[in-house]
Amino acid sequence: MSAGKQWDAIVVGDIFIDLILTGFPSLPGLGEEGFARACGRETGGGVGNTSCGLARLGMRTALLAVAGADEMEWFHRRFAARGVDTSMLVAHPTEPTAITVAVSTPHDRIFYTYYGPNAELAGMLGRPETCERLAGARHVHFAFPVPPLLLADLGERLRQRGTSTSIDVGWQEGWLADPASMDALAQMDWFLPNEHEAERLTGESEPHRMFAWFHQRGVRGVVVKLGPQGSAITVDGALRTVPSIPVTPVDTTGAGDCFNAGFLYGVLRGMPLVECLRIGNLCGAYSTQAPGGIEAFPDIDKLEKGLAADERR
Repeated sequence: MSAGKQWDAIVVGDIFIDLILTGFPSLPGLGEEGFARACGRETGGGVGNTSCGLARLGMRTALLAVAGADEMEWFHRRFAARGVDTSMLVAHPTEPTAITVAVSTPHDRIFYTYYGPNAELAGMLGRPETCERLAGARHVHFAFPVPPLLLADLGERLRQRGTSTSIDVGWQEGWLADPASMDALAQMDWFLPNEHEAERLTGESEPHRMFAWFHQRGVRGVVVKLGPQGSAITVDGALRTVPSIPVTPVDTTGAGDCFNAGFLYGVLRGMPLVECLRIGNLCGAYSTQAPGGIEAFPDIDKLEKGLAADERR
C-alpha cells in the first residue's frame, strides 16, 4: 500500500437491494406471467459488486454510497462479511432503500428499478470533505454516471493527491450523449465501457476504430468489454484483444462490474495490462456461475487456478 493511503480502493456509486429472479426459459411479454425457478436477495449496483470483488481478492476496500435508513443494518452486515468497509455508507433519513428487480434468463435480462436515495450521491461528491476522504485511497472507482463537470474536477483534484481513478457509467443515454462527458473522461485514468456503450459514444462498431476515436479526443486509458468475446485494450498503440473463457452462464447480472474488479486488481498490483484483462475476463465469467453479481466471484486461490487453466487452453 502506498504511504499515507488508508485504502487500496474506494468504490463510489449507486447502491440497491437486488431481487434476482432466475431460471426463466424466456422473458415474459406484456400481460404474461413468468415463473422463476430461484429467487435471491443481494446487494446491487456496481458499487456493491466491484467493491466486494476487490475485497475478495485481498484489496483493502471501502465504498461510498447513500442507502435508505431502513436497510442500513442489512447492508453493513452483508458488506462486512465480504471485507468491505462501510464507514462511508450514508443513511438517508426519509427515502426508502433503492431496489432493482432483475429478471434473468441464461442469455438475456431485464431490470425494473426504484432509484431512491441514490439521487443524493452527486451532491455529496461536490463537498470538499468528500474529496478529502476519497484521497485516502490509492484508487477511486466511480460506478455511476457522475455529472461530467463534477467528474472532471474530481479527476484532476484526486490526481494531484496521488490517487488514480476509473469509471464505468453503464448504459446511461443522457450521459453518453453529453459532449461534456468526453472532457470528463480525459481526466480519468481508466474508462471501462462495454462494446454497446463504446459504440454509442464513438459511432464505431469495430474495436480498433473505437480506440482510435477515444485516443483522438484525449481519452487514452480505455478498456472495452466485449461480452463472450472477451475484452480489448491498446498497449503501446497496438490493439490487444483477450478472449474470455467458455462458461455456461446461470445469471449474467453484474458480470461487467466483476470484470472491473478483476481488471483494477491487476492494475493495483502493477501487472501487465494484458494480464489485467485476463483477470477481468475470468472474474466476469466466474461471476455468471451463480445468481447475483458476487456469489461466484473467485478468491485468490480460484483465480490463480483459473489463470493456470487458461494458459493451458
